[in-house]
Amino acid sequence: MSDLATYIQLGFRHIVDISAMDHILFLLALAAIYRFKDWRSTLWVVTAFTVGHSITLALAVTGVLTISPSLVEFLIPLTIMITAIENIVVKDRGGAPWNGRYRPVFAGVFGLVHGAGFASYLKSLFVDHVALPLFGFNVGIELGQIVVLIAAFSVLFGIDRAIAWVKLPARAPSPLRVRVVAVSSLVAVVAAHWAIQRAPW
Repeated sequence: MSDLATYIQLGFRHIVDISAMDHILFLLALAAIYRFKDWRSTLWVVTAFTVGHSITLALAVTGVLTISPSLVEFLIPLTIMITAIENIVVKDRGGAPWNGRYRPVFAGVFGLVHGAGFASYLKSLFVDHVALPLFGFNVGIELGQIVVLIAAFSVLFGIDRAIAWVKLPARAPSPLRVRVVAVSSLVAVVAAHWAIQRAPW
């Protein structure tokens, strides 16, 4: 196996592995408000997240940026919790600031934090050269994110079907709203628990 393929595989495994549950949970929080027909909006958000974590990953592994690992581990669940809370609080995306189009910026900023988390793992793999591991690892992360998002949308679709089967009362919130609140509340509780566990003080 080539060195590039090895680093791609490492990046992929780093995302889909159960030990990367915080990153998986963040992708679930990002996806929670969307349906399959919203793929364009989802693509913008995920691309912004990718750009954000790619920037910090590059800066951190090259030594340009140094961030305390304990602080990063604390900030990651905070980004998850804030995203989940935003899902719950913003009921009308059309009436939100910028018609809800601020969300890619939101994801990009939080991607900066997650990139620092990836960097602490990638630094241990370096020997001499940085470019190949950085490129390969990043490609692997993106492939892993695609797999995670496909799985997330499959789960969300299943939840939608279950809610539709229950047949909510006429005055109840829409099935999508029920799903968003249920999934985001669960994600927020888990993320808050992690944040408390990882508090650097």
